[in-house]
Amino acid sequence: MQVVEGSTVVTDLAQDDFAVFDEKQQQKILYFGRDAEPVSLLLLLDVSGSMKKYVDQMAGVAREALRHLKPGDKVAVMVFSKGSMVRQDFSGDFDAVARELRNVDWDDRLGSGTAINDALVDASKYMREKAGEAGRRSIVILTDNLGLNYQSPDDRVIRSLYESDTVLNALVAGKGERPAPIRPGHYINPDFTPPDVFHIADETGGEAVKVARATTTFPEMIERIRTRYSLQYHAPEGGPTGFRSIRVELTPRAKMRHPKAELRARKGYFLTR
Repeated sequence: MQVVEGSTVVTDLAQDDFAVFDEKQQQKILYFGRDAEPVSLLLLLDVSGSMKKYVDQMAGVAREALRHLKPGDKVAVMVFSKGSMVRQDFSGDFDAVARELRNVDWDDRLGSGTAINDALVDASKYMREKAGEAGRRSIVILTDNLGLNYQSPDDRVIRSLYESDTVLNALVAGKGERPAPIRPGHYINPDFTPPDVFHIADETGGEAVKVARATTTFPEMIERIRTRYSLQYHAPEGGPTGFRSIRVELTPRAKMRHPKAELRARKGYFLTR
């Protein structure tokens, strides 16, 4: 979870500054963390033709950006167009990660096209299998948010990210924009949906940022990922399975100190028995 005031990250909050609600019922916070937990970070790079200069920009500042990470953190690199491929498994050697980013390019095995939602599902699966049990998990996707998802709706992606306990953050480059709402009376084939990393990031508690150049925004995003809060509570017993909503608020006392604060937290989770 992240708390911001404008472009400034709020870092002075404590456990008793938060209230957590599960299906509108307030819960007792059992664990509160800030900074101390290790981070597993997956860089998911759109390497379709229109993205090359932005990938190069990210690679150029990678070592500067990764200096915000700490011992115990680890980074992996995955690339995608129509298909996806892991280029660097999780590593705490950030120099090696930066070198790999400089060598990233399109590969024939990835196919032609831009399947953003399928790539996010693949990335979520990789996080479940490789990130390990401890710490926080985050994906940073660099994409222009352009293309079509075939039979891969946002709900499928969000569920996959929830199940892997992963926050999505997005750097949206080039002409990419948040898709416009569907006009009343306008038919959309549900098998073909436009990408919307803005919506997916918001649902998982992350952020999506429009970038003209990745050189400034990428380091700033890594710094913000490293300064997130973690709250844990026991899921209520005896409730129905399926999706359960979560709401996190600042307490009245904390709101007085930070009246313009904005909270970015996941919107829920799936409960199974």
